[in-house]
Amino acid sequence: MKYLLLAAATAASLILPVAAAEPAPAPSPGEIVAAAPANDWIAITASDLLVMELAPDAKGKPRRVVIQLMPAPFSQGWIGNIRKLAAAHWWDGTSINRVQDNYVVQWGDATEKKALPEGLATVPESAYEMALGEDVLAALRAKMKADEDALRAAFRQPGDGKIRAIKRAIPRDPYADETITFQGWPIAVDRQTQTGWPVHCYAMVGVGRNLSPDTGSGAELYAVIGHAPRHLDRNIALVGRVVSGIEHLSSLPRGTEALGFYNTEAERTPIASIRIASELPTADQPRFEYLSTESDSFAPYADARANRRDPFFVRPAGGADICNIPVPVRPVAAQ
Repeated sequence: MKYLLLAAATAASLILPVAAAEPAPAPSPGEIVAAAPANDWIAITASDLLVMELAPDAKGKPRRVVIQLMPAPFSQGWIGNIRKLAAAHWWDGTSINRVQDNYVVQWGDATEKKALPEGLATVPESAYEMALGEDVLAALRAKMKADEDALRAAFRQPGDGKIRAIKRAIPRDPYADETITFQGWPIAVDRQTQTGWPVHCYAMVGVGRNLSPDTGSGAELYAVIGHAPRHLDRNIALVGRVVSGIEHLSSLPRGTEALGFYNTEAERTPIASIRIASELPTADQPRFEYLSTESDSFAPYADARANRRDPFFVRPAGGADICNIPVPVRPVAAQ
């Protein structure tokens, strides 16, 4: 009897429809980044990293902040000055002088009396934006190929190609004609003049200055620790971004004076040293790499940042500001 029952059950299984397997959950941005192959990552050279050592915290723990300097053609006059200042060890013994909530952390010489190294360039305001090279223009033309309305209607379909995915993820920007991610950096574009400029996202580093026409030497620097202050774009030079240790800046006590400046020396955080990483002993040099924004992994990552489909989210947003699609950077173990 039991064999008859088994045979009947087997026969029934042959005629009942097979339940369709549930689709796998959509990957999160972090999962896409984690799955990116090694050749989608680009190493940051030690000569492009600025290493700031702050005085230890109240518990005696070291505080290191690592800044990646902006690549050519952007802001190279100021970056040349920064390299000279670091080589002269000019920042040693200076301090963090300003912490304004939801805005910036600023550092340099609080006395404004420390002599600067010789040979620093005076950079004109025209250098806040640069004529775009043919490589950037080619990327921009490819990005603008598709019709805007068609892309917006198709934003829920992530499999429609790399250029469309990035275009869909970064819709119309209120501060510029276009925004693109190029060679690892967020760039805004003026179509008519074919110029571009880096934008003020979280952790970007800029040059403090006095009133125009002063553009700052690079001796006074700041890092963004709040909502992206895009109104500063093309008004102040951006020279890099913090790739490690931003928490050592964003967690500092807020300044007690106007604009977040500290009133007393005791409130300021001392800076032990700032060096270009290539000047440090090899074993102490930080190593980082970033996800290439021209790689096959970046397009789905950008799309996932703009349209979260992983299980936690109820509704995809349908777009994202350029600053909400940060380029992934990760540390690399020493060989």
